[in-house]
Amino acid sequence: MVKWEKIDSNKISLEIEVPKEEVNEALEKAYYKLRGRFVIPGFRKGKAPRKIIESRYGAEVFNEEVLEMLADPAYRDAIKETNQEPISQPEVEMVQLEKDKPLILKVNVEVKPEFELGEYKGVTIEQVKKEITDEDVDKYIDALREQHARLVTVEEGELQEKDLAVVDFSGTVEGKPFQGSEAENYSLQIGSKTFIEGFEEQLIGTSRGEKRDVKVTFPPDYYREELAGKEAVFNVEIKEIKRPQLPPMDDNFVQELTEDISTVEEFRADVEKKLREDLERRQKVDLESRLIEKVAEGFEVDVPVSLVNREIENLLGEFEYYLRTQGINLDQYAEMIEGGKERLIEERRGEAEKRARANLVLDAIIKVEEIEATKEEIDKRIRELMERFKVEEDLDEARMKFSADGRLDMIKHEIRYRKAVDLLVENARIVEMTPEQAEEKAMETAAQQQDETAGAPEKNSDVDPEAGDDSSEESSSDKGSTKDK
Repeated sequence: MVKWEKIDSNKISLEIEVPKEEVNEALEKAYYKLRGRFVIPGFRKGKAPRKIIESRYGAEVFNEEVLEMLADPAYRDAIKETNQEPISQPEVEMVQLEKDKPLILKVNVEVKPEFELGEYKGVTIEQVKKEITDEDVDKYIDALREQHARLVTVEEGELQEKDLAVVDFSGTVEGKPFQGSEAENYSLQIGSKTFIEGFEEQLIGTSRGEKRDVKVTFPPDYYREELAGKEAVFNVEIKEIKRPQLPPMDDNFVQELTEDISTVEEFRADVEKKLREDLERRQKVDLESRLIEKVAEGFEVDVPVSLVNREIENLLGEFEYYLRTQGINLDQYAEMIEGGKERLIEERRGEAEKRARANLVLDAIIKVEEIEATKEEIDKRIRELMERFKVEEDLDEARMKFSADGRLDMIKHEIRYRKAVDLLVENARIVEMTPEQAEEKAMETAAQQQDETAGAPEKNSDVDPEAGDDSSEESSSDKGSTKDK
């Protein structure tokens, strides 16, 4: 039996009662499971009667084990009965646990907030349709050539952007050297932004063997507090200049890159195809993301703080994954910036709230539309994962493992979300625009906003009310002409 009430918009209190018969049975099971732990004089280990153990150690000696047996199933049944969706770990308080009496639990838990789901079909969304051009293909191929460039020593000539300079340097702040201010035969790629802003740029135009003083200022938020905001002078000697030499774009280079393609023409066609597929994927993701956000903005939803915090953790996890590719972790990065981890959290709070709101709305749509993941769809996804991770076992075994570690529920959740997003896209009114049209519209919008700002009366200024009416009429006329375009 369960009674429940709302504490606030997204928190409920449950009073759960488990019948005394189940309590008595659980007490007996707990006794048989734990009796071997007790040593009672006059009895062999594990043979002391339950009454003797309870009289010696207290009637509650088996309560913890009984709670472990009964509390979780009772809580799950109560949640199912009340048709609530928890979003946090429950706070469980034992009110009563005695022999021949029902177990009574009081549980407080956050649940998904209830809200009225309005219109989510037929939403208008704009999409800028881009095309892959010959210039895009050229840029991609040039990037490949740069990756496979070989460095050639420049005996005569000046240091240029993208050159690799081998340098000795020593730096001072207020005339004194500081930790990390010296190095010999350091390889510095010009334009890599490896050093403080302005350092690399001041070396451009130098020649081999030349020495130059470079003046830079450490950023105010530099991670080393003793250097933050201070001017430094570095004496730099150019020991060697190496320039990347790009391989010619010919059939030989193509055959070095891939065994499947042998000519430049075939390679360009393959690059164009892949770039187009990637563009279509990115445009699809962008459209879906903006559409979900626009739908979610249309509803009044009290987003629980716990869901926002969960999304912040997800965003920080994504950021840390990127940082690890750069050789540092999140804590190290947080120490390097002003505000530390609290700043990272607050910078992501707005995006996290948008994500949490969108997920709540998608959950509501799934519920209203009665969207489910079919067995065929689940099996297909499991097969895809098995193939990706080279799992060599039959489908039934894989499904059982996925179920045991909770991944099966994640797969079902993923499929339902995919269907909900597809439903929004299928029913959306997508207005396609060329990049030129999008740019023109952005300029018109900016101009209109500027006109409205310029025409707005200042506070405490003497403005003729009639003039305001004329301004409104003019604005309406402008809007009409924009629409006609």
